[in-house]
Amino acid sequence: MSSAVRGRYAPSPTGFLHLGNARTALVAWWQARAQGSGFVMRIEDLDSQRSRPEFITANIAELDWLGLDWDEGPDIGGAHAPYLQSERQQAYEQTLEKLREAGQIFDCYLSRKDLREVSSAPHRSMLPYGKRQRSLNERLKAQKLAENKAPSLRFRVDKATVDFYDQLQGKQRFELGDFVLLRADKQWAYQLAVVADDIAMGINEVVRGDDLLQSTAAQILLYEALGAKPPSFVHVPLLLSKSGERLAKRKGSLTLTALKEQGVKPERVVGLLAYSLGLNSELTEMTATEGLEHYSLKSLSSEPFSLNSELVNWLLL
Repeated sequence: MSSAVRGRYAPSPTGFLHLGNARTALVAWWQARAQGSGFVMRIEDLDSQRSRPEFITANIAELDWLGLDWDEGPDIGGAHAPYLQSERQQAYEQTLEKLREAGQIFDCYLSRKDLREVSSAPHRSMLPYGKRQRSLNERLKAQKLAENKAPSLRFRVDKATVDFYDQLQGKQRFELGDFVLLRADKQWAYQLAVVADDIAMGINEVVRGDDLLQSTAAQILLYEALGAKPPSFVHVPLLLSKSGERLAKRKGSLTLTALKEQGVKPERVVGLLAYSLGLNSELTEMTATEGLEHYSLKSLSSEPFSLNSELVNWLLL
């Protein structure tokens, strides 16, 4: 197996995986396997309030049912264990210390209310955290300390405009402000954890939903500050409901577990998702492995896709 490219899929165990999650997982798996590359499964369970151990087990079972496999992961181990973010605290602390030594970290005492007020001046929309917010933070610091207010830790953004190229979405440009790495309640932010993990695990190609494009801009700044090369990116357009809304676990969107319990074959799920991605011109059943024969990054649609009643009825036949 080639070691040139290492991909991954990293679900959050806050519920069963819906069709949109499965669609991104399939593309990540196809993209890696089409290149003869390694594929890593990592569980992003940083959200201690919403993540559940039973969903870790369920998500792994759902992806296995869909027909995916992986070379490293929480169920099979590997050279870069542990594969649960909740068990990688030391790695995040070490990454934070490197950024602190580079002078990129500062204490932020501003509450959400403070940030709303500083951005609500006349003719001002909500602004990224920048000079005005830093100034207010310094002015309020003594008061906040007297109130025993715990600070969050922010990354100081010196280059506000970030340009990068996405293999599916093309050229991207985002304006960024200082962003949180460690919340005041000591919860690690997604930006820091995902960069630390991808560096440690040798991930050099990231496939995920295009709702994370702006997060990618922030993460590129972290890679640069840590002296690491950013991976290449493929941001897959979202799968939408028939009303045009993004699918979400909290809204009870169609899940793989529910479909399996209804007797739906995984080949039907894969066939529908391949069709939604533009890989097939007709709806037809196929396994994930058979989908590799149809897969091409150049063939992927860069536009979101909406499910309709006809497609759902085909799936549930």
